[in-house]
Amino acid sequence: MDIRPRRRALLRAGIAGAAALAWPAWAASDKPIRIVVTFAAGGASDIVARIVGEQLAKKLGQPVIVDNRPGAGGSVGGTNVAQAPADGSTLMLSNSTPISIGPFALEKQPYDPVADFTHIALIGSAPCVVMANPNAGINTIVDLENAAKKSGSLQFGSGGPASIGHIYGELMNRALGIKMTHVPYRGGAPMTTDLIAGVIPIGIDVITAFVQYFKTGQIKPLAVTSAQRSPLAPDVPTVVESGHAKLVLDNFFGISGPAKMPADLVARINAATNEVLAQPDIKKRLLELGVTTTPGTPADFAAFVRNQVNALQPVVRTVRVTL
Repeated sequence: MDIRPRRRALLRAGIAGAAALAWPAWAASDKPIRIVVTFAAGGASDIVARIVGEQLAKKLGQPVIVDNRPGAGGSVGGTNVAQAPADGSTLMLSNSTPISIGPFALEKQPYDPVADFTHIALIGSAPCVVMANPNAGINTIVDLENAAKKSGSLQFGSGGPASIGHIYGELMNRALGIKMTHVPYRGGAPMTTDLIAGVIPIGIDVITAFVQYFKTGQIKPLAVTSAQRSPLAPDVPTVVESGHAKLVLDNFFGISGPAKMPADLVARINAATNEVLAQPDIKKRLLELGVTTTPGTPADFAAFVRNQVNALQPVVRTVRVTL
């Protein structure tokens, strides 16, 4: 009796079994992957999560649902993810608010934004823009610096306490040795109305919603806060070009999960995310939101997060924002 066919069959079965053991258990599951968004539905983070999540579902072969959990500077959603099982079923659309600002603005810090998460993939970044009312006589960052030193109480508006615009203004105070006074608003829209009307001379926020006003001349952009010019507003100089490299700050978007996720899960989600970002239609849709895609490794993203946390933590703690 020729036993070679039987041996081959057993060998194939053994290889298949080993492959099944090596493949992450969650990958074969019908359990949905939940992407927590730390803002309400309809905002930039929510839209980014839905664009990327829809494509990740196809790449990973599992349903992906977006779970909006706003509140406390992103810390409500951030805490939910930090406490979730590290099995890949719960992820977060991470950005500057729940990672670099929110946890340090609370009286009791709810989590460590570096140690309590696995930062898997950087999706991209959208810079803030420092803007002025056209009649304020402020056309550059140097003009702003001089006006702030002359008046001693130059006002700047943002979308709210502990928003990225607020914290960036405080970062400018520290870096330039000036004292601008923060005027908080309930979101970017009312701040825009007052900036156009001249109620406040300066506004700082993520660039996405303001390009239309630059084109009409209703708002004067002074500089974007990234190292490179924004494709949304290529004529607007960067803070680096304005002579202030230390003021570079990007509002980022990424995929993060609970701490101690297995390396194979992290690698697979990272690879799938990078594949999604390589799709021309996805790059275009994100760019329309002002997000320049930046695929990379988990180590790249983790280093990016550490750098931003180190830059913003002392600023947030100094201004003593209470959420």
